[in-house]
Amino acid sequence: MKRSLKELFREWDADRFDLSVSGSVPQKERPSPLPPERYDVIPELEETIMRRFHRVVPVLTFLLGLTLSLFLIMTVLELPAFGSSDSPVFNEVFTRYVQDGTEETGAVNTVAGVILDYRAFDTLGETHVLYTALVAVLILLLGFEKTDPGIRTPGYEVIRQDPVLTTCAKLVIPCVVIYGLYIICNGHLGPGGGFCGGTVIGSALILAALAFGFDSVERFVNYRTIRVVLVIALCFYSLSKGYSFFCGANGIESGIRPGTPGRIFSAGLILPLNAAVGVVVSCTMYSLYSVFRRGRL
Repeated sequence: MKRSLKELFREWDADRFDLSVSGSVPQKERPSPLPPERYDVIPELEETIMRRFHRVVPVLTFLLGLTLSLFLIMTVLELPAFGSSDSPVFNEVFTRYVQDGTEETGAVNTVAGVILDYRAFDTLGETHVLYTALVAVLILLLGFEKTDPGIRTPGYEVIRQDPVLTTCAKLVIPCVVIYGLYIICNGHLGPGGGFCGGTVIGSALILAALAFGFDSVERFVNYRTIRVVLVIALCFYSLSKGYSFFCGANGIESGIRPGTPGRIFSAGLILPLNAAVGVVVSCTMYSLYSVFRRGRL
């Protein structure tokens, strides 16, 4: 006769807990060895639990997806019609960004002024998303075990000793790094910024690892360096913009000047924030590649 989950659990639980002490939490005891005929309870109990679990999870997943879909549909129905005068495209925010953006932020690049000044809070979240993704990958792939530093993936030594790759890398990597720095520093003056500049510098680090090996790159970019640099960059971004937000919301003079638009040292915090974002992006790119390529930083 097939037993229910409740009966199986009671049968398994009876030989493992002492329930004789009233008014206290049941105390776990070291059970005596079960007779051979009793060992069939545990596999049957586990099978019953897993069967119930696999039945419930699809239902809960469907309900969660349906709930989120309903919320999204309700949100879309509340949006103004395309071309309507109530649309945010025609409100005063867009006009202020275009007409007064350069004067208020000091950035010639209006896009940089929006994402790193007017809406810098969004960019702060995006930057922390990159850091969170890196931490999640390290936890999932590395766990809590230390990987042997001597482990090398197949083909690693062959790629490192390729003379064509190493010769080209010596010529290309300095140019790529300089171009990445230029993109970061030019973010408030024209097209560029921390995200694209950090991507370029991250690709230079990956190319260096491919051409010369991870041991050569670790002389100046290793786990400790990445950890310290990421924490400093994220803390600087959070504290500086937190200070700016607090002063702006309370009508307090922050002391941050936009400077003269068009000059390299202008636009207030936009240039250092671009540098912080570039550091986070480049370190995240190289760290993810290192983890997937050789199993450690």
